Amino acid sequence: MDSVMDVPRARARPRTRRIVVVFAAFAVLAGVTLVVRWFATRAPSVSRGDLWIGTVERGPLTLEVRGTGTLQPTDFRWASAPVAARIDKVLVQAGAQVDEDTVLIELSNPDAELAALNADRDVAAAEAELARLSAQLDGARLAQESTVATLSGDSAMAKRRSEMDTAMAAKGVIPTIESAESKDRATQLDGRLTFEQQRLAALRRGNAAQLEAQKSQVDRLRALADFHHKQLEALHVRAGQKGVVQQIAVEAGQSVAVGAPLARVVVPDHLRARLRIPEASTEDVTLGLHASIDTRAGVVDGEVERIDPAAQNGSVTVDVRLTGALPKGARVDQNVDGVIELARTGDVLHVSRPAIGEAHQTIKLFKIEGGTARRVPVKLGRAALKDIEIASGLSAGDQVVLSDMSRWDGVDRLRIE
Repeated sequence: MDSVMDVPRARARPRTRRIVVVFAAFAVLAGVTLVVRWFATRAPSVSRGDLWIGTVERGPLTLEVRGTGTLQPTDFRWASAPVAARIDKVLVQAGAQVDEDTVLIELSNPDAELAALNADRDVAAAEAELARLSAQLDGARLAQESTVATLSGDSAMAKRRSEMDTAMAAKGVIPTIESAESKDRATQLDGRLTFEQQRLAALRRGNAAQLEAQKSQVDRLRALADFHHKQLEALHVRAGQKGVVQQIAVEAGQSVAVGAPLARVVVPDHLRARLRIPEASTEDVTLGLHASIDTRAGVVDGEVERIDPAAQNGSVTVDVRLTGALPKGARVDQNVDGVIELARTGDVLHVSRPAIGEAHQTIKLFKIEGGTARRVPVKLGRAALKDIEIASGLSAGDQVVLSDMSRWDGVDRLRIE
């Protein structure tokens, strides 16, 4: 009996061990799976000390927008080449104080010099022709006046003889036919006198017209000569206004085309600030708004006088007219910072400006909830210098991470340690 009962017990032990091993393997596999899933779904951690955390507050806000730019002249002049020429001498350099008649650059152009000489020759020839024509016409006029004077005397004498012969014929002293001949001669001379007088008048009108035409020719050639001499004089390029030479754009020996810019002269005391404002922040910028321009040497008041209608590279150019006195040392093209005051609000939600995000944009910020930070969408409103309005997405008292969190893109939850 005992030997029969021992055989089944000996066979049952291996099966039990296999079952235990299988269950143990499943348990280990399940544990490993749970551990892997826990690590895979566990939020990344970040130190609180490495974060810039801000608290949403409610209260009044001074709306402002900031931009950077440079000081630009409002009164400047480009000196340009009057003709195609070669640069002979550059007499001043950038930074030089100049007056209106200061010669900046000397040019040379043989064609301009030759044109001036030819113009002078043409004027001299035209004036000589005017003198010759005037003498010739005066001679013709004098000859005609002499003819008229002679006929006038002959006509007067013939009239007196005709009257005498008529009286004598009436008394029978001379024949009637002789009296008639005297009368006919007087009539003939009177007719010739009238004709020559008309001819003299026509001659005078013709002479005046010829002289006027020649004088016009002389005047035209003189004007042309003056033009060429002005071009020749313009080869001595002058400043044209009192100020400071900001830029010399050419060098000695260089050839330039007509109209090429040579030098820029500015009035250093007449400056404006030209700011570049982020495109998203210009919605509330209007003409006449007060602005403060930081020149590094002092802050100058101003007002917005122009807003560029087009945006370039994500920014809009805004010109600010300076109403305050410029500090000493302010220069053209000097870098400046500008703050434009938009308005003052009532009680609104606001928070310090985050590292990423501009006015009227919707961004995602990490909102701190206990020991974790969860990414939430936040719509920004109008911007101040240091704070920005919260249009929606947050409430007063909420704490949000304002640091640049771009390295956590794709992560919606963080553990705060």
